[in-house]
Amino acid sequence: MPLIETSAALLILWAAFGYLIGSIPFGVVIARVMGLGNLREIGSGNIGATNVLRTGSKPAAAATLVLDAAKGAVVLLLARTLSGEDAAQLAAVAAMLGHCYPLWLKFKGGKGVATFLGILLAFAWPVGLGACAAWLVAALVTRVSSIGGLFSAAVSTFLMVFLGYGFGLIMGAVLTIIVFWRHRANIARIKAGTEPKIGKKG
Repeated sequence: MPLIETSAALLILWAAFGYLIGSIPFGVVIARVMGLGNLREIGSGNIGATNVLRTGSKPAAAATLVLDAAKGAVVLLLARTLSGEDAAQLAAVAAMLGHCYPLWLKFKGGKGVATFLGILLAFAWPVGLGACAAWLVAALVTRVSSIGGLFSAAVSTFLMVFLGYGFGLIMGAVLTIIVFWRHRANIARIKAGTEPKIGKKG
């Protein structure tokens, strides 16, 4: 955990900023702009890249992935540069919550994996790359995106400790809990053998 050096008022402002940026539903916006329909009525109804891919548009899914990751990364880097590590980690968690519970969509957002990975890459690129590799391996082996996300989240906190970034341990644990919480229904489907494969249209 980083030292708390930023004032309470400024921390609150960074948390609000992180939440608002994180809550931008890029998947919904991109789907509408590209004429792919209402993403909430497609596939799982989720706003993330995996569900955008179910529209059949790989460019739209790729754009959603990049932008959802970027919003977490940008929030952390801005807060770190302008205030400090304590503000950066708080703003990052707020961005994650914004993505998962966006004000603009009645608090019904995404699962947070792309934003989670973007945050880790900005926090410490070795940790982020390790988490991305974990997602890729699990997703390639199982062809199930949610398993990739869960595996990535599960190993991320260990990577922080192993690679010498223990000052992010609490942030990492909170982000991991959020990812697992948001994947409750996916976990149930994985156990039942009904979780859809990557790219399967809904």
